[in-house]
Amino acid sequence: MGNECILVVDDEARMRKLIRDFLAVKGYTILEAEDGEKALEVFAENSSKISLILLDVMMPKLDGWSVLRQIRQESKVPIIMLTARGEEQDELFGFELGVDEYISKPFSPKILAARVEAILKRTGAEKNEIKDCGGIEIDKDGRTVSVDGKQIELSLREYELLVYLVENKNIALSRDKILNNVWNYDYYGDSRTIDSHVKKIRHKLGKKGKYIKTIRGVGYKFEVPE
Repeated sequence: MGNECILVVDDEARMRKLIRDFLAVKGYTILEAEDGEKALEVFAENSSKISLILLDVMMPKLDGWSVLRQIRQESKVPIIMLTARGEEQDELFGFELGVDEYISKPFSPKILAARVEAILKRTGAEKNEIKDCGGIEIDKDGRTVSVDGKQIELSLREYELLVYLVENKNIALSRDKILNNVWNYDYYGDSRTIDSHVKKIRHKLGKKGKYIKTIRGVGYKFEVPE
């Protein structure tokens, strides 16, 4: 922590200042954008150094969903959505698009900082290791996943979920255990979030998506056929 650059996107100057002041004290470098169009402009100019994006949903010119879609076409940078909406359907929609975390307004700056730190710690602490499981190759150093030599695009949360399943190969994992280990904080949604992520990962893995087995009444297990 300390050298990472964070892009804060919110149309409320007061909210940007609150986040900037609190995170700057923690040693982060902060870039700002007041609307969706400006966010894309700032990201394009600084994509190589931005480690994480805090992105508001409701903004003028271009909303957060549109910004998210465009960034996900070229980058897997972690994105935390800031939203006043608490609707579960909105959250599931966001996860489908590649959101890594949600924080609902109003929020505690301390909680925000803790989640930012947790994501950056996970994305920055991975070792240089390549794991191959039945043709699914995970490069922890580059944080990439390839299937039979062809790289696939995964969001941060999809990547972490797949890695967790692979590292616990042949073990039936309950949804609660997955939430506790992959989401890494008290999650107040329900297990459909996991199911949504698994569905997306299976689709991206193609034929090898069948390696992720559904264990009825429990959760999931990663198993490569002999």
